[in-house]
Amino acid sequence: KCQTTRSRLKVSCKFYNLYIVAFNGYFTAKARCHFISSALRNTEAENWRIVERENPASDYPSDFEVVQIRQDARSRLLTLQDHPYIKRVTPQRKVFRTLKLLSDGSSSCNDTRWVQKWQSWQSSRPLRRTSLSLSSGFWHATGRHSSRRLLRAIPRHVAQILQADVLWQMGHTGSGVKVAVFDTGLSEKHPHFKNVKERTNWTNEKTLDDGLGHGTFVAGVIASMRECQGFAPDSELHIFRVFTNNQVSYTSWFLDAFNYAILKKIDVLNLSIGGPDFMDHPFVDKVWELTANRVIMVSAIGNDGPLYGTLNNPADQMDVIGVGGIDFEDNIARFSSRGMTTWELPGGYGRVKPDIVTYGSGVRGSGMKEGCRSLSGTSVASPVVAGAVTLLASTVLNRELVNPASMKQALIASARRLPGVNMFEQGHGKLDLLRAYQILNSYRPQASLSPSYIDLTECPYMWPYCSQPIYYGGMPTIVNVTILNGMGVTGRIVDKPIWQPYLPQNGDHIDVAVSYSPVLWPWAGYLAVSISVAKKAASWEGIAQGHVMLTVASPAENDVSEIGGEMISTVKLPVKVKIVPTPPRSKRVLWDQYHNLRYPPGYFPRDNLRMKNDPLDWNGDHIHTNFRDMYQHLRSMGYFVEVLGSPITCFDASQYGTLLMVDSEEEYFPEEITKLRRDIDNGLSLIIFSDWYNTSVMRKVKFYDENTRQWWMPDTGGANIPALNDLISVWGMAFSDGLYEGDFTMADHDMYYASGCSIARFPEDGVVIAQTLKDQGLEVLKQETAVVDNVPVLGLYQTPSEGGGRIALYGDSNCIDDSHRQKDCFWLLDALLQYTSYGVTPPSLLHSQNKVTPPAGTDKPLPERLEGNHLYRYSKVLEAHLGDPKPRPLPACPHLSWAKPQPLNETAPSNLWKHQKLLSVDIDKVELPNVGAYRPQVRPLSPGESGAWDIPGGIMPGRYNQEVGQTIPMFAFLGAMVVLSFFVVQLTKSRSKPKRRKPRIKRPLYLQQQQQQTPHTGRNPTV
Repeated sequence: KCQTTRSRLKVSCKFYNLYIVAFNGYFTAKARCHFISSALRNTEAENWRIVERENPASDYPSDFEVVQIRQDARSRLLTLQDHPYIKRVTPQRKVFRTLKLLSDGSSSCNDTRWVQKWQSWQSSRPLRRTSLSLSSGFWHATGRHSSRRLLRAIPRHVAQILQADVLWQMGHTGSGVKVAVFDTGLSEKHPHFKNVKERTNWTNEKTLDDGLGHGTFVAGVIASMRECQGFAPDSELHIFRVFTNNQVSYTSWFLDAFNYAILKKIDVLNLSIGGPDFMDHPFVDKVWELTANRVIMVSAIGNDGPLYGTLNNPADQMDVIGVGGIDFEDNIARFSSRGMTTWELPGGYGRVKPDIVTYGSGVRGSGMKEGCRSLSGTSVASPVVAGAVTLLASTVLNRELVNPASMKQALIASARRLPGVNMFEQGHGKLDLLRAYQILNSYRPQASLSPSYIDLTECPYMWPYCSQPIYYGGMPTIVNVTILNGMGVTGRIVDKPIWQPYLPQNGDHIDVAVSYSPVLWPWAGYLAVSISVAKKAASWEGIAQGHVMLTVASPAENDVSEIGGEMISTVKLPVKVKIVPTPPRSKRVLWDQYHNLRYPPGYFPRDNLRMKNDPLDWNGDHIHTNFRDMYQHLRSMGYFVEVLGSPITCFDASQYGTLLMVDSEEEYFPEEITKLRRDIDNGLSLIIFSDWYNTSVMRKVKFYDENTRQWWMPDTGGANIPALNDLISVWGMAFSDGLYEGDFTMADHDMYYASGCSIARFPEDGVVIAQTLKDQGLEVLKQETAVVDNVPVLGLYQTPSEGGGRIALYGDSNCIDDSHRQKDCFWLLDALLQYTSYGVTPPSLLHSQNKVTPPAGTDKPLPERLEGNHLYRYSKVLEAHLGDPKPRPLPACPHLSWAKPQPLNETAPSNLWKHQKLLSVDIDKVELPNVGAYRPQVRPLSPGESGAWDIPGGIMPGRYNQEVGQTIPMFAFLGAMVVLSFFVVQLTKSRSKPKRRKPRIKRPLYLQQQQQQTPHTGRNPTV
């Protein structure tokens, strides 16, 4: 029966959805089929099918299956998930390589033709994993002196610049290391490669060749042997063709290919793709499994810079080496994505990524058929590191020491820090190949930390931590540290981390709380350090220091002589902070992070509807990601900005002047609404920057998601207007479902309203500013253009209670959001804070010509929630309740368990950052050859020539003639001695000659007389 249920995918995608059924282990095809059949035994056979997969992994046991299920039988998914051997059921995802939309006319899965431009929201870049390369033309747009840099960059080989030739001359060329390239394939007889071990195809196209050139380029950077040389020409190349010539792939193709890589015992894997979907569970789980099997994965960090919060997966995972890009003048490439990771929001704080940076602009690599070409992008930087890792792995005699953690430890400990660049741009710095070689060849298994210290006084590297001092009563500063465990794939923290303050450096003025991974797997875990100021330092200013000490234990794989069969490593995390007296309430601003939602997991649309090529809101909406410029501006104006990652019920409003709510998509607990009203009556002020919300527009901008083969409907608009209206209704305020855009002038400042809403209701004694704008909602719905006068966009209100706070509303957040900001309105934010913090109404607004009567809002109904929305699936507030979502019980406020200090009466180190030195590593013991830059001389192949190394005298990296290798240094030494002797002799002669005084020539008498008669004019007399 199982044989009859297995079929190829030939049915229409309109009636069937594809799902990946993941199992708890590896099973044969027959066993997998029986598991699925037993789970769906009560389902008619025509309602589901197992999709046959024809690839090199088909003959081996697998841990997943792809199943077709009719749309009207999707309720059977729950029965599948209940089966004891089934781990998870997730939609099959389609993966795109490029940043552009595909116009694949042969696709039967999406026959809809987008006639209306507002329906063209089919681009789902954050929903896919994209290639992270750019054409060479991008190099001209990277900024200053681009043409000069281009001329410098193109003729230089990246392997030569990073001094790979030094390791070549020592005989290391990558031999014995298996490196996998997951990309677009490789031609069989390409002249640049001599050790292609295997080429496999995982797509639905019947070819192994590269039809795009991207995979060839990446393979060339790693292992090309001529012209544009790679790092490891003798490595074993395993080519995995996982993308079609139409630049399309599926998650199931990757999963099969990953399983095959594990089976083939691949050592290094380059993945020059990425996407923000860190909740693509089958993909993320399989990456963990790969690294757990000692596969060193190198991945590009993304091409979405210079915006922060744009890291791509899987490069943002702890067990993966995430690579950013720089140019040949050591400037961070504009396209390189920036940190922090957004997995941990809203309650926590992101990790440091990328791990390292290297050259990614104008790098030369192999052409599709022959010759060389230049490309830019982090997918170029990724194979640079992958090639370096392959070369480094071949230098280590004991290969058991090489694993994903030890290799990352060596890379980040040896990286050269770039001046003037923060850690969320450069990670630990620029790749230093030779220093990494020295560290790796004196390495002993151990644990380490990333970052290796916390210094809140060190700018700019420790931005944003260094941008604001800490003080008593403030929200704890959270630093998310990654623990790298080079001792084994799994480990644990022994007992609890210890906090040891330095008493001479006022360490007792700070409190520290620590949380950490219960298990370090695979190869890594987290250490969350929360820092707060002790009460006795409420009025104190100065520097405080201490350190956190923790011990990591791992099962000893080969040496069981350790105590209890475990390997032990103890590491210290130095901590240094600047403390200032608690600022006045008026200077303290609290940013509401808790009520911001973003992709993944749900469809949360962009705030600017004009950005159709990037429709999802995925940057975290944090003051250190896409609101970074706003944060920097507030700090420059003297405000102290803190982040609320918990419900409104969890902060002391008497400490803050203003609560800032921007682009809020989340619902509110009833207890939050009640508390906020009470807080504002007691003096807290509120500023809200809203965005569009219109149910008709939300239905219009749905799009067909090629990933899940389903239509996606937004669960909110740019902001959750119905929830905001519930929050502010007690003061007679509300936003409308109008949708407006346009340019205007306010208080002599040019402004742009980008898909904002209007104010529907406002108290009659408030101040309201209106503008003339375009009706964007009408354009979206009917493709008609209309101009609307007197659209209320800004409202200011003083609450009537004695000592009460003030409220300011503005209908658009795009002017303070870095994502697609066209004209900033930081001046407006300054003016609003002057109003809310000090009660000063800006005269330019109070006496504005655009001041109108506040709208009563009784003529139109207020916006209502979209019927049938699925916000409860992603909400922290709502839960499903008989088809009608209801608020969950209010969660308890976070409670930190402060570590009991163990004071040290000793002096703290003055400089926390030196060259990061791993424990038990002495790089001085690992010597490099004292030779000049060595690079094999190569020339292009002539017709009929073989693909062997073309090097005069038969010298070949790793296989060069021993007599020549010994004779050349001898002649060089003798020649240097002759030249040195010549200069010594000449110097001796010059010093031994007696000095002779030159006779003084007397001037003629007539000249002396003439000089006495001539008055001084400041010039020398002439004869």
